[in-house]
Amino acid sequence: MDAMSYGRNNDRRQSEIQHDLPRITARAAAGAGLDRSRWQIQRKGDEELAVLPMDGTEPRLVDDFIRHLVSELGQYNSLRTPEARMRLRAALHHGPVELADNGFAGSTVVTTARLLSSRPLYDALKANESADLAVLLSDDVYRSTVAGGHTTLSAADFQRVAVQEKEYEAGAWLRVPGVLTNGSQSAPATAAPAAQPPQQPRDSGAAADGAPARTEYRGERINVNNFHAPVDAQRAVFGFGGDGG
Repeated sequence: MDAMSYGRNNDRRQSEIQHDLPRITARAAAGAGLDRSRWQIQRKGDEELAVLPMDGTEPRLVDDFIRHLVSELGQYNSLRTPEARMRLRAALHHGPVELADNGFAGSTVVTTARLLSSRPLYDALKANESADLAVLLSDDVYRSTVAGGHTTLSAADFQRVAVQEKEYEAGAWLRVPGVLTNGSQSAPATAAPAAQPPQQPRDSGAAADGAPARTEYRGERINVNNFHAPVDAQRAVFGFGGDGG
């Protein structure tokens, strides 16, 4: 990840960005259920290179982490003037990484750096001033997570772009959260409430025909949770039902 237009800021603002960037990413990781203490991080001022273990959480990084990162950036920027917003470019790739004397080494690191510095990411933020984040997935990451059906994302959320940066040349997948692939702003989906039948009194304890009264189904009270790790369910109540009620 890299902060956009970092060099245009004065010394105090640059120091603030370096202070806030790791805290924003840490909160996003925690919200996505990722253990950031297992990440090996190379900090470079306004840029952060993180090497994660191959532990099966890559889909969560592509999906949940990015969603929480957008939320954290939105809250952060809502308290600042437009000139003081933090806008990030992010790139994701996977493969083996060597721990070297002065950081990380290997083609995986080089590829990630080329994606992060590529023109499509810069152009995406420039073309979408309201966006706080632009993300670029390597073709390998896209195919193993999004195309493989391991995230809540789909091909419609991405635009395939050509990356030509120094010696690197390949296709990649661009996403600007909150912006559709045609460049228009996406809006939260809304639905009109369905007409409800008249409510029956609930003080009789039995139906009109003498059968035991059935508990009223209230769809708006349902809470759906998706768990990605063991959950302590002590004192929890789980309800299961079929077409018959």
